[in-house]
Amino acid sequence: MALEQTTTLIGTVPAVALVGLAGVSAQWVAWRFQLPAIVLLLGLGVVVGPVTGLIDPVAQFGSLLQPLIALAVAIILFEGGLTLDFKKLAGAGRGVFRLVAIGAPLGWLTSTLALRYGAGLGWEASVVFGGIMIVTGPTVIAPLLRHARLRKRPAALLQWEAIVNDPIGALAAVLAFQVVLMLNGAGNDGLGWLIFGILFSAVLGYAVGLALVKAFRDALVPEYMKVPVLFAAVLGGFALSDVVMHESGLLAVTITGIVIANANLPSYEELRRFKEHATVLLVSGLFILLAASLDFASLGQLTWRAVLFVLAIVLLARPITVLVSLIGTDLPWRERVLVAFTGPRGVVLVAVAGLFGERMAAAGVADGTLVGPLAFVLVAATVVLHGFTIAPMARRLGLSGGDVPGVLFVGGSRFTTELAEALKAAGLPVLVSDTNHANLRHARAAGLPSFYGDILGEAAEHSVEFLEFSTVLAASDNDAYNTLVVTDLGPEFGRDRVWRLPRSKENRERHALPSGLSGRSIGEGRTLEALNGALRDGAIVKISRLTEQFGLADFIEQWPEAIPLAVLREDGRIEFRSEFTSAKLEKSARLVALVSEPEPIPPQEETA
Repeated sequence: MALEQTTTLIGTVPAVALVGLAGVSAQWVAWRFQLPAIVLLLGLGVVVGPVTGLIDPVAQFGSLLQPLIALAVAIILFEGGLTLDFKKLAGAGRGVFRLVAIGAPLGWLTSTLALRYGAGLGWEASVVFGGIMIVTGPTVIAPLLRHARLRKRPAALLQWEAIVNDPIGALAAVLAFQVVLMLNGAGNDGLGWLIFGILFSAVLGYAVGLALVKAFRDALVPEYMKVPVLFAAVLGGFALSDVVMHESGLLAVTITGIVIANANLPSYEELRRFKEHATVLLVSGLFILLAASLDFASLGQLTWRAVLFVLAIVLLARPITVLVSLIGTDLPWRERVLVAFTGPRGVVLVAVAGLFGERMAAAGVADGTLVGPLAFVLVAATVVLHGFTIAPMARRLGLSGGDVPGVLFVGGSRFTTELAEALKAAGLPVLVSDTNHANLRHARAAGLPSFYGDILGEAAEHSVEFLEFSTVLAASDNDAYNTLVVTDLGPEFGRDRVWRLPRSKENRERHALPSGLSGRSIGEGRTLEALNGALRDGAIVKISRLTEQFGLADFIEQWPEAIPLAVLREDGRIEFRSEFTSAKLEKSARLVALVSEPEPIPPQEETA
């Protein structure tokens, strides 16, 4: 009774606010404590839903719930398509093609067998649900990749497979359902309409993408309207395609995103980042609603065979599908194993499975009512399993960025070389990059990893494993380029992780830059020329550990002219600093500073 009163007290508007607050809170907690966000979202959704009764999506959103979920999934898939730049396949093109061309039908077959002999469903329900299970969950893959920090190629394999196979899975379910209806005497025109619907959605998605590219490139849309026009066009294309054939809109929006991603639009990065922000909110909200919609009564229909079904999918169907699909490729076995045992399912699976489960039940198909509960169990199991295992598995296989992310130095010089040497000796990965080959001579002579080229260019995207680095120091001899680096890489690394050296005229009001462009500086106002000069005069980069016997005051007393550069935390992570303050220093922190060693006192001659 108390549960019903709580539900009636919270209307639709408070429910929307609670979903947003819960989703964002879970994402923040996951970031703060390095936990898989998807697992927290699922757990929090169960708490605010069936456990406490605060949110009842069906009661509070009514008939709008399914359309809202469909539109949110469309935007997520479109954003996923925006990430599918063919130039960024990073050597994974052949593997992606096989995971789609071979993996999709083979996954359909293996999933169908797992449903038939694992879950014990009838053949009709197994074939329809098996088609849906081609999907590996784009709403789940992106947060998991962000958490696990995978290397380029395995990340590209998982991301492309999830996004491209997502609409294929929905359309496979449509095909199987039409065949089931035909076998039950419900009509013979289903297959022809299905083929027409697929072709229509593909052409529509391509046309919408080309229209948007032309409108943006020819300046037919002002800058401030590009995102609204993008949203309107994507949702319009999705709705039109879905009117022609249900679930075909997923294919249309995915193709639209791929077209735009490969068009080299000048404003592409701004569009992509805005879509990423929207996707984080949508994924959070969808998983909260998904878990809040859990019906314990429907789960009560399942037996021990549901567990057997999940094990068959995770340990047999998924690995067999991936390993067979990738036969003949040059992918290392470690990458194949990681992809084979990473197959989380997400919101799309639950939404589409629930829809077709209801349709099959209405058509008199045996076991149609079990499809929805089985889908939820599979999603919950794979989200929790892969959420906690993908990062340690990737580290064990050597496919992640490592436990301690390093520093990316932009600009080769004596200063960056000596600082990079000191940090490397302290256990941090480092990389020195420069557009001038001659500027890297110090780094190469010191045996440091280096990259010759523009760190903001496409060559760097293919050659540099950015996930190995958490911090950037722009320290080239070009102040304007340093500003460009911190401005461009700030959204990727985080504004608090991108630093630069002071500009030559930084303290003059006429030459001051807005805070959004300038970034934060180190070195107490000293320019690159001044820091290089200090090194030529005998200064060194010194790392000193603070202890009970040797604190910050002792450090300053011993080296009063020290130039503070950074602090190394106990876990090995680095924080650049413009000054050292005891308020934010751990007792075991290590101070990185430029110090002038005192000249040795010459021994005095003994007098007779």
